[in-house]
Amino acid sequence: MTDALSRRLVPDELWALVEPLLPKFSVRRQGGGTAPTDERAVFTAVVYVLTSGCAWRMLPSSLGVTAPTAHRGFTAWTEAGLWRQLQMAVLDELGSQGLLDWSRVVVDGASVRAKRGPMTGPNPVDRGRSGSKIHVLSDRHGIPITVAVSAANTPDADALGPLVRAIPAVRSRRGPRRRSPGKLHADKAYDHHELRRWVAECGIGVRIARKSVESSERLGRHRWMIERTMSWLTGYHRLSIRDDRKDTHFCAFLTLAGALTGYKKLTKARSTA
Repeated sequence: MTDALSRRLVPDELWALVEPLLPKFSVRRQGGGTAPTDERAVFTAVVYVLTSGCAWRMLPSSLGVTAPTAHRGFTAWTEAGLWRQLQMAVLDELGSQGLLDWSRVVVDGASVRAKRGPMTGPNPVDRGRSGSKIHVLSDRHGIPITVAVSAANTPDADALGPLVRAIPAVRSRRGPRRRSPGKLHADKAYDHHELRRWVAECGIGVRIARKSVESSERLGRHRWMIERTMSWLTGYHRLSIRDDRKDTHFCAFLTLAGALTGYKKLTKARSTA
């Protein structure tokens, strides 16, 4: 891998967001232990795996970090909650610049094949093959706000509550932090009376399509946004097919992809400013 590609994967502006969030290395008083490594090289390796979909053992040596070291760093950062912290940092930057549209959020799910591990199940739309499901809640422009992973046979409606409850309090351009959208759009898979009532009790306008009532053409005016978001996320090849045995690792890659998607919105806004 060339230095130019490394800088493209992890530019200085992105690293400036990541570096303060990394767990600090502390030397053991009794000595020994694992020596500190180049954290930027490890993070670049993680982004490379997410983007290319390659196995850890296939990491190019020009990265300057070995595959075991990169995988060990990814695991430690996952356990420390780094990826959610990074996504929150990106959302705060977007919110402070007025780039998040809270007028409505859109929810949807998409299935991917999975070889094994927790949070897998028979996919009803893929001849019962083993799979997992990606759940995403985005703002009006398709920027991922919360993400989750479940088995492929999990009804989409079961993920709505956890996704809404996981909406963080995001920094605003002016005034207090915000976490409550104006409306919630979802397709007919979420059409349950209890869900409608619960969303309304949260102070959120309910725009869930009704079965046998609303046409798919009317729903499509807002659905295309979340479909585009799904396309963005599955464009990271590590997410197109789940190879990770641990569901926490697959969810970590999904969360990182959501953070990088938001970061691209930031860089686009800066370039047009």
